[in-house]
Amino acid sequence: MNPLSALYGAGVGLRNRLYDSGTLRTHKLQGPVVSIGSISAGGAGKTPFLIMLGELLKQRGIAFDVISRGYGRKSKGVRLVNPAGSPQEFGDEPLLIARKLGVPVIVGEDRYAAGQSAEKKFGPQAHLLDDGFQHRRLARDFDIALITECDMNDTLLPSGRLREPLSSLTRASALAFIHDGSAAQIPETGDAYRWRVVRGIVVPETTNLYFAFCGIARPAKFFTELGKAGVRVVATHAFRDHHAYTATDVELLFNLAQAGGATALVTTEKDAVNLGEFADRLHPLHVVPVQMEFEALPDRESPVDLICAVLQRRAEMTVRE
Repeated sequence: MNPLSALYGAGVGLRNRLYDSGTLRTHKLQGPVVSIGSISAGGAGKTPFLIMLGELLKQRGIAFDVISRGYGRKSKGVRLVNPAGSPQEFGDEPLLIARKLGVPVIVGEDRYAAGQSAEKKFGPQAHLLDDGFQHRRLARDFDIALITECDMNDTLLPSGRLREPLSSLTRASALAFIHDGSAAQIPETGDAYRWRVVRGIVVPETTNLYFAFCGIARPAKFFTELGKAGVRVVATHAFRDHHAYTATDVELLFNLAQAGGATALVTTEKDAVNLGEFADRLHPLHVVPVQMEFEALPDRESPVDLICAVLQRRAEMTVRE
C-alpha cells in the first residue's frame, strides 16, 4: 500500500474506533435520520440517489427535509437553501436537490446544528442526511452506503478514491450497488440489506452532433454513458468537480464546440446549476438528468417499505418518550 494511503487509513481507523467505543459522542435529533453516503470521494451517485429516494418518500406522503454540508459554498454556518439562490451561497448539489424535490434543504458544516435548525423551523420530521456515511457525529436511524464496481477494486486516498476501506461497510444498514447493467455482485460485508440500483441518463434527441462537457467527479463515466445511449459526441471537455463557470469558460466551450463541428452542447444537471445565467450563452444546450430506480427483488421487502417502517418505528418511539 502507498505509505500516504496507509497513514490516511490509520487515521480513519482510529477515528472510527473512537466513535465505536463512545469516546467520540454522537448527537441525536428528535426526528428520524436516514443517511445516504458512500466510501468513495465523489462519483458514486449520492445526489441522484437521494433525489430518487426523496421522490419515493413524497409519494408515500412522508414529510422530510434534507441536511447537507453544502460543499463548495462560500457562505458559512447554517443556511436554509433558497432554490432561486446561487451555488456560491448554498453549494451546487444542495441547490439541485432543493430545486428537484421542492422540500427544505438545510446546509451547515455541523450537520447536527443544521438538523436542530430544521426541527426548529419545520418540526421533528424525517431527515435525509446527504453524504453522511463519514459524518458520524450525527446519529442516524438507517445508514445507506452506495457502492460502485469501481469502488470494489479501488484503494484509499490519496492514491485511490476510497475515503474508508471496504471493511467499513459493516456499519451500514443497507448497501446500494449502483450500476448501469453490470452483473457484478455486491460484496458480502456484514448483515446489511443489499439493494441493486439501476442508473441511467435521459438522453437528448440524437440527430445533433454534440460537444459534451462537465465538471463532475468522474467525467469519463458521463461521456461513456452518452456514447452508450446513442448520443453522437464529437468532442469533450472536463473541468474539476464542482467547477464554478466563468464567462471565460463559456467562451472556451463555445469555441471548442465550433472547432469540433458540434451542432449542440450537452452537460449534466449539476453543471447546469453551476453555469447559472451563463447557460443561456451556450445555445443549444441540452441538460441530461441522471435517473435511478431500485431493482425489484422477488420475495424481499422493498427498500422504500423498509425505510418507511424505520421512520414509523422511530416516530412511535419519539411519541412515547
